[in-house]
Amino acid sequence: MKTNKISPLAWIPTLYFAQGIPYFIVNNISVLMLAKMGVPNGKMALFTSLLYLPWMIKPIWSPFIDILKTKRWWIISMQIIMSAAFILLTLTIPHPDAATIASGNTPISMFTITLLLFIITAFASATHDIAADGFYMIALNQSQQAAWVGWRSTFYRLSSIFGQGVLVWIAGTIEKNTANIPLSWKITLLVTAVLFTLISLYHTFIIPKPQGDTSVLDIDNKKKENTKISAMDIIIEFGRTFKTYFMKPGVLLAIVFMLLYRLPEAFLIKMCTPFLVASKEVGGLGLSTQDVGWIYGVVGVFFLTIGGILGGTFASKKGLKKSLWIMATFMTLPCATFVYLSMFQPTKTIAICASLAIEQFGYGFGFTAYMLYMMYFSEGEHKTSHYAICTAFMAASMLLPGMVAGYIQEVIGYKYFFIMVMICCIATLFVTYLVNKKIDPNYGIKKQTD
Repeated sequence: MKTNKISPLAWIPTLYFAQGIPYFIVNNISVLMLAKMGVPNGKMALFTSLLYLPWMIKPIWSPFIDILKTKRWWIISMQIIMSAAFILLTLTIPHPDAATIASGNTPISMFTITLLLFIITAFASATHDIAADGFYMIALNQSQQAAWVGWRSTFYRLSSIFGQGVLVWIAGTIEKNTANIPLSWKITLLVTAVLFTLISLYHTFIIPKPQGDTSVLDIDNKKKENTKISAMDIIIEFGRTFKTYFMKPGVLLAIVFMLLYRLPEAFLIKMCTPFLVASKEVGGLGLSTQDVGWIYGVVGVFFLTIGGILGGTFASKKGLKKSLWIMATFMTLPCATFVYLSMFQPTKTIAICASLAIEQFGYGFGFTAYMLYMMYFSEGEHKTSHYAICTAFMAASMLLPGMVAGYIQEVIGYKYFFIMVMICCIATLFVTYLVNKKIDPNYGIKKQTD
């Protein structure tokens, strides 16, 4: 398989960093930004969860990524669209006045254009995910996929830290110096637009062109010269993609696993940053936006990186079957840390930093197995589209709990909310126990010749 002799190190980090930026801008930055703008938690969580919909329904169009054009073409095209959307977000962000923000009842209708641009970004990002994940599996062999999955997950998570850390720190610094919350997010989105555009230009020249990166119909047409692609050809191939996925052995158990493995995280992720900036009177930690950015941007980056790299290394040595149970256990660490933070509301920075360090390490290490399992289940024909269907189930597992997370928190408060999240870890461990019995013990183990 030719890749123009370009090292995976030249494109995997930036590709998955770029894959994460729009995802975390739409699903995480939007949460904190709307909360800081004074939108109530219930409506904030509901509407930001609905932004997750494109990732949930992307199997509807994922077969076309296999059928039409190359994965590389889709990657570059979607990055161009997202660059344009980020620029427009910068120009159109609303500016509610200080009194409206302070009231905590800013109408969500003020953000109609912003939400529309987030939706466009979300659809482009979901399409980009399909192409990027398919490209990863085409450009690398099986053992390389396991060996590089730690770097892949780490840089994907680093984009989360960039969003929740660096960008939040920038917004917090500007807010502190100007006391202008809308301006702080306007400039922050401008930084995002510039950076993402530069990465897109870099990928135009650096991402390799593997021999296997071709459309399904192009392959068929090499066998049938002078045959034109018809609409019926596309429809038939589209249907066959879904049929082959749902005929895979153990598909029902796999779907249950993908829906429940991240259940605690689905609840937690919507409320963790609002909790950090909420006042102590309402059960939060009372941190400034700048503090949240600094802690996630420095402490979070370090421990997330360590967790992700160790996770990939561990998986490539032990294989998916032996590592899955251990990694699922590590996924419960973030829940435990937020139970502690909500119960004791520590004021010392070192206690908060230590808790978030454990959280990020747990995610970095534990999430690796989840990604590797989706690649394992997607092996075979139409692996790109099948992987996209897997990530759609993952998206559904995040969307549905997230839609009600804000309303639940408003009713029971932060402390009991995080205790509820901790209880949900039982579901993660149970489905891991069930699915681990069916995994090939040799999958993902790095061979001596690789």
